[in-house]
Amino acid sequence: MITSPIWLPATLLAGATQAWRTAIQRRVSHSLSLNAAGLVRYLYGLPFALILLGGYRLAFPGPLPSADPLFLLFCLGGGLAQIIATNLLILAFAHRNFVVGTAYSKTEAVQGAILSFLLMGERLHPLAWAGIGCGVMGVMLLSTGGKRMGPADFIKALGQPAALTGIASGFFFALTAVAIRRATQEVGGSDPILAALIVLAVTVTLQTLMQGGYLLAREPAEMRKLLSSWRVSGQVGLLSALGSACWFTGFATAPVAMVRIVGQIEVAFTLGFGHFYLGERMSRSEVMGLVLVVGGVMLALAGTM
Repeated sequence: MITSPIWLPATLLAGATQAWRTAIQRRVSHSLSLNAAGLVRYLYGLPFALILLGGYRLAFPGPLPSADPLFLLFCLGGGLAQIIATNLLILAFAHRNFVVGTAYSKTEAVQGAILSFLLMGERLHPLAWAGIGCGVMGVMLLSTGGKRMGPADFIKALGQPAALTGIASGFFFALTAVAIRRATQEVGGSDPILAALIVLAVTVTLQTLMQGGYLLAREPAEMRKLLSSWRVSGQVGLLSALGSACWFTGFATAPVAMVRIVGQIEVAFTLGFGHFYLGERMSRSEVMGLVLVVGGVMLALAGTM
């Protein structure tokens, strides 16, 4: 159920911000270990998440909502799922380029639709399901990396490490979305933006403790390298906090599947960053895949009207 129209601009802004953040994070990952590169978005994002929450409270003062006891459990589960998803996405980048790694992870839209139906009973309009199908076709085309592939070749490609890690990343991102939506519902109150920012601050704090504690215990040298990369890592943290605030606002005001379907527009921004920022060439098949993804977003939006 859509409770506020703010979900749409929040989701579009989240897609743009996440693509920008992921492009910068990929640069950082070249000099850091897998876990250190993943921690960047939480450790450096935490101050900005707290600033966003504090700034919103100053602008819109009022009583804090009383969260349900399950609130922390959903924040913890969503935070852990996002850590796993992020690490898998970074692994996918190592196997293929930035655009293709992200394309595989975008299967989270259909995975999220299935999970939100099974776990939360959220139902979609037939046009939204058509949009999912169109978007998945676009992602499949993008995943070829510009190569001509027949059905047999494509099925074989699905067994490659980039496909397996990317699709697994999408699954854990879908789990993250479901857990975060439940966490915002447990916050209570009538302000979905405040609920989203509270969930963001608590979740990022837990993620910093979980992955930061692991890094200190197992890879202390990587922690020192991470702290010395503050100039670039600070940009990742800022963009991560802004993007997550927008994603969480979307989850607080609309079904998970709808947010993730529209969020596939991130692929368009990803192609742009991959081409202009990282210097990766864009093939004709990638352009066609992009058209299908955008078409899927439009169908999904039509299903809400």
